[in-house]
Amino acid sequence: MNSRRTCRGVIAGALGSGLVLLAGAVPVLAAEGAGETPSAMVASYKTLADAILAVKKTEANLVRSILTSAHDRAQAEMGKARAALKGKDAKGAQDAIEEVAAAVGQIGSEGDSSVGAIRKRLLEGGHHHNADGEAKGIYDEGFVVVTKAAKTQFLDAAKAIGQIAKAPKSDSLEMEWAKVEAAWSSLMK
Repeated sequence: MNSRRTCRGVIAGALGSGLVLLAGAVPVLAAEGAGETPSAMVASYKTLADAILAVKKTEANLVRSILTSAHDRAQAEMGKARAALKGKDAKGAQDAIEEVAAAVGQIGSEGDSSVGAIRKRLLEGGHHHNADGEAKGIYDEGFVVVTKAAKTQFLDAAKAIGQIAKAPKSDSLEMEWAKVEAAWSSLMK
């Protein structure tokens, strides 16, 4: 609802600016059909709509990049954990597994606290990327890519992986990592 008001405000401002610019173009208005919106205003409105939709798409792409970065970090740490477990380096395995858990948690939270602060700012400004999905209970407020179901999967896996770090075992870690990868594949398709 707030994003609609914000969007209407932007549109009203753009249209108002267009009216001011067109005020000097009275002959153009006379050439338009009676009751028709002047073509220059329609063109401006179309360009504004394109810009608004492009910004929304850009936000989704940026959040996917944030998520991909966290996933890549988790994969790299999984490699370290596997090597440490194979080499019987309990401390190295523990450290790497804790990093895996942290990265998986960031996927579920759609970024770390710095990203969360930006999401909060956008919400306070009335921007809800998935307003319809929020209303249907599919997304948490302000989330762009990660659904509530995926969030639960990632956060549950992060918690389980964090527990594994206390007593690192390869088979338990691989079982939880398989859950992460399944949730990741589903989310990013």
